[in-house]
Amino acid sequence: EEYPDRMMSTYSVVPSPKVSEVVLEPYNATLSVHQLVENTDQTFCIDNEALYDICIRTLRLTTPTYGDLNHLVSLAMSGVTTCLRFPGQLNADLRKISVNMVPFPRLHFFVPGFAPLTSRGSQQYRAISATELIHQMFSSQNMMAACDPRHGRYLTATTIFRGRMSTKEVEDQLLNLQNKNSSYFVEWIP
Repeated sequence: EEYPDRMMSTYSVVPSPKVSEVVLEPYNATLSVHQLVENTDQTFCIDNEALYDICIRTLRLTTPTYGDLNHLVSLAMSGVTTCLRFPGQLNADLRKISVNMVPFPRLHFFVPGFAPLTSRGSQQYRAISATELIHQMFSSQNMMAACDPRHGRYLTATTIFRGRMSTKEVEDQLLNLQNKNSSYFVEWIP
């Protein structure tokens, strides 16, 4: 209340049903959700199961370390805040992102996806286009929470690109994706 213009953004590790080393993890998560609902403006949900899957399946690491998992989390964090650090045509701050992404105050839980994710050996052979980046971002294999978006619907989505990208090409590809997958987006939010 002392700082009404502040934005509270968290990157929270939520428990996953498969990868849990502590018996009390689900209870702690249940008790902390109330605090996240009441006291944050943006909560980015990440779980270790999804991070392990990304490391093993996509990055082809045989034994991922905590350093590898933390690197993925840091990539997501820097991707979300890149608009604060670099100049660009459509830069937005965290407040603008929140205004566009949160349809109701209590629905501020996001599942970050990240692209490009390629194994170290194949990076030089990968052609990266706007189409490929958008396909990877919305792929369940690149989601940092172990959920399959095909079993639910998107309320909102945002994409943040770094580097030289044609804004028109990105907008065309996003519109194409939204039109092809319209059943995965709610129709009552434009």
